[in-house]
Amino acid sequence: MAQLEVTDFSLAVIDRMAECKDARFKQIMSALVRHAHAFAREVDLTPEEWMAGIQFLTATGQKCDEKRQEFILLSDTLGMSMLVVALDQARGAKALEGSTGPKPTEATVQGPFFWPGAPELPLGSDISGNESGEPCYYSGRVTDTAGKPLGGVTLDVWSGDGDGFYDLQKGGEMSLRARFRTDPDGSYRFWSIRPTYYPVPTDGPVGNMLTRMGRHPNRPGHMHMMMEVTGHERLITHIFVSDSPYLDSDAVFGVRNSLVVDFPRHEAGTAPDGRVMTKPYYTASYDFRLVPSAA
Repeated sequence: MAQLEVTDFSLAVIDRMAECKDARFKQIMSALVRHAHAFAREVDLTPEEWMAGIQFLTATGQKCDEKRQEFILLSDTLGMSMLVVALDQARGAKALEGSTGPKPTEATVQGPFFWPGAPELPLGSDISGNESGEPCYYSGRVTDTAGKPLGGVTLDVWSGDGDGFYDLQKGGEMSLRARFRTDPDGSYRFWSIRPTYYPVPTDGPVGNMLTRMGRHPNRPGHMHMMMEVTGHERLITHIFVSDSPYLDSDAVFGVRNSLVVDFPRHEAGTAPDGRVMTKPYYTASYDFRLVPSAA
């Protein structure tokens, strides 16, 4: 039997997949093997370093539960989540080549704090509850790329509190998250808080990794928004506070220039929806454009 040398292992592993019936799976795994083996050769990886990597991934899995996804955080902080989002949007852009209409809204990462099953509330509701933070009125429209209003769009929204903590981090019940449905003219509106910047969780293996890398863990202030409606691609995105710190160094590389929004401050008085405010408040307006589903 011929003995494998350092440069032989990649091809040997790939050859063992000759009977794989799933062409796409075979393509992905073959590329993964080639690049992983090339990485090991490039850095001259030692057994101790490889075992440290295995222990790191084990610890990452052990940190996951029904309310925390450390692997998503790992993917986010290594730029993989945003890279995959960008690749997906590039595929969608090819399908729209030749279109003269506005570009669709850019997507960004979902993040590790999405919690399915948020309560569905009437448009205009205030989801801030008793949480810390400065009140903010959100409004806008959802259309297709030709400008046609999209009614009945399910709009999931969620954010951290005024100190940057999400409900999942604090335990207890859902807060600062809800689901709405757009009006027939595509409009949406609700009250919440003006988001603040915050650090991603640093009490686990990903936080330790960031420290060893010499990186900060902070994200700029943002409101998560996810939109779904029949006949159009789901959109997962944020709107970012334009004067927030860390817009240029988001720990998860999620900022897109088109998603940076002004949050003007207003003195106490009558808000756009007629609500009388006894203290200063903010507003944020943004129109979203969804891509038609592929045929």
